[in-house]
Amino acid sequence: MADLKPLPYEGEGGIGQLLQGMAERFDWQPEIEDGNIIALKRSGCSITLEPGGQFELSGDLLENLHQTCDEVHSHLAEVRTVAEPMGAGFLGLGFHPTARRDEIPWMPKQRYRIMRNHMPRVGTLGLDMMTRTCTVQVNLDFSSEADMSDKFRASLALQPIATAMFANSPFVESKPSGYLSYRSHIWTDTDRYRTGQLPFVFESGFGFERYAEWMLDVPMYFVRRGGRYIDASGQSFRDFMAGSLPALPGEYPTLADWEDHLTTAFPEVRLKRFLEMRGADGGPWNRLCALPALWVGALYDQASLDGCLELCKGWTRQDLANLIGDVARIGLDAHIQGRRVRDVARDMLALAHQGLSKRKCLSAAGEDETGFLGPLHQIVETGMTPAEVLLERYRAEWGGKLEPLFIEQAYY
Repeated sequence: MADLKPLPYEGEGGIGQLLQGMAERFDWQPEIEDGNIIALKRSGCSITLEPGGQFELSGDLLENLHQTCDEVHSHLAEVRTVAEPMGAGFLGLGFHPTARRDEIPWMPKQRYRIMRNHMPRVGTLGLDMMTRTCTVQVNLDFSSEADMSDKFRASLALQPIATAMFANSPFVESKPSGYLSYRSHIWTDTDRYRTGQLPFVFESGFGFERYAEWMLDVPMYFVRRGGRYIDASGQSFRDFMAGSLPALPGEYPTLADWEDHLTTAFPEVRLKRFLEMRGADGGPWNRLCALPALWVGALYDQASLDGCLELCKGWTRQDLANLIGDVARIGLDAHIQGRRVRDVARDMLALAHQGLSKRKCLSAAGEDETGFLGPLHQIVETGMTPAEVLLERYRAEWGGKLEPLFIEQAYY
């Protein structure tokens, strides 16, 4: 809005009206809960509503990055077409730069009410995670259990490297926070039972069963029955399987219950029927396609994947724990086992470039997929994360004001 405040769901110019406009203008099918539109579906895509009004586009299954980038650009163009006449806009950052937690309107979804009540029991920053953070994620498939294990290990170890390259959330409540990725810092005190690194992924014999065992011990949030969310926060899925869940005594879980439960864990890489990369801050239009390019190039070519595994070989659990905290603060200047993250990122980018080049997926103009890595090459070569660029402009050009940020980082 013109006052740069977060949009409410209700009323004229609210997010509910925006979703309704998307449905009417672009043939999205609305999903209704308690009389409110909470999601949109079309073909293989969906737009879901996050707790603080963030939009999440879940795209279709696609074969190459040119298609992925076209899909993202079409989505942003549709959103802009509906939002602009309302005087609304969308911001590409990892954390809301000005609003306090109590200034973010909550979206009317049942599951968020349960999560909102539970978060303060398990951490101090969970409500900030829900309402004030924004990430860009990449979902990648795998060909076998062994392929999944290798991709999981490489991507989990290198996720902090991606966090550093995409660091884009240096402001909190209109001031520099002391972090380059405050979004990443938020996850360190959200809920230790369902977030962060997963050391068992690096153990010999890791596979689907080991991840499922971990998920059985992740405390539950809810169970859905008859369109209603039943509060099961903190309860055990193992008890549910034994028919002794306190929230539903005598009932046993369905496959849909298990699929719901899988969505309530938030590690840096999440396993469902695909692997979900979760380490990057939200960013502007011209960097959105760089994230899938990085991970597709690094993981889909066997030689590049082997190179990534070699790159992080020998990193310990403590190394990774330290790295996560350090990249949130100092980005590419962090170190792991004596190497600067900037240098590790350069090697990772070279492997990704190699992998994309070998795919030989060409656009209609005859360009391969390596061009999508351009913004990341610039970041690594200059040594300036997006957050540091913003901080420099905040001090030198913007006179300590953040109004220009809302113009320059908006999805126009």
